[in-house]
Amino acid sequence: MGHKIAEAIIENGQIKYVNKKLPIGRIKVHLIYDAVEETAPEIEVANMVRETSGIYKDIDVEAESRKLRTSWERGVHN
Repeated sequence: MGHKIAEAIIENGQIKYVNKKLPIGRIKVHLIYDAVEETAPEIEVANMVRETSGIYKDIDVEAESRKLRTSWERGVHN
């Protein structure tokens, strides 16, 4: 099974916008959404990076968590 990404806006549980035409018929989806109002505390972000960084040798968890937080929050306050 392949994966394709469609950007969508959902308001009050209803789809208001999709950036491309979706296929006809029934499709199985995996929703991952940005919770703009919610941000993880910096310590929680550091722990997430630490838990998932086992394949990288000598990773700087604090620096990586700062980069993650910056990318997540880019443009939120505009």
